Amino acid sequence: MVLLFLKSQEATELTVAFTLLLTIVLALVITARYMKKRTSSLLYWGLGIWVFAIGVLLELAFAVGIYSGLLIKLYLILVAILVELLALGSIQLIKSVKLKRFYYVFVVISTLLLIYFTAVTDMGNLIQYYVVWNPPPLSVILLSSLITFPAAIVIAGIALKGFLQRRSYKLLSIIIGVIEVSIAGTLYIVAYPAFLYIAEVLGILLLWYGFI
Repeated sequence: MVLLFLKSQEATELTVAFTLLLTIVLALVITARYMKKRTSSLLYWGLGIWVFAIGVLLELAFAVGIYSGLLIKLYLILVAILVELLALGSIQLIKSVKLKRFYYVFVVISTLLLIYFTAVTDMGNLIQYYVVWNPPPLSVILLSSLITFPAAIVIAGIALKGFLQRRSYKLLSIIIGVIEVSIAGTLYIVAYPAFLYIAEVLGILLLWYGFI
């Protein structure tokens, strides 16, 4: 059923457009909260959601037939940076300064490597059935995984600790939503593209419940 749904161009366009609308509104809400509270976690989470919105906008462009090598490279970089930003937001909730600094250095080095190898690698056409379907070259997969898997572990670990301390269902919804949005990019990177768009929609809906 999932595969049949995603092979419909109209269904894909509607799904992505719906996700984009929800994401933009959510990004505006989180940005407004950051402007009021000025917390580092909200800053990085807000930036992450804005990056997510740009990624979904690119998905919509791909769905309507707009595609180029530059756009797909930008998309692949944003998919990884999105997870990193969400992890940076989560890591602000811990007290260890050394651990934060270590992760900052890791983020800078791994992101620069990803940008370089993505820029110099020929991607070909990764679009099939109107969605980003075909896997990128192995070098990009490896570097993206180097970014997204540690980031996902950071998000999940800190999220679990926070929930056990506060027992808030709103917080739990935010936690699961952040993980879901992070997993969306990871699923594509590890060659499970059929679940990418579904994970995006579910993640944004959970974040809506948590923040709004």
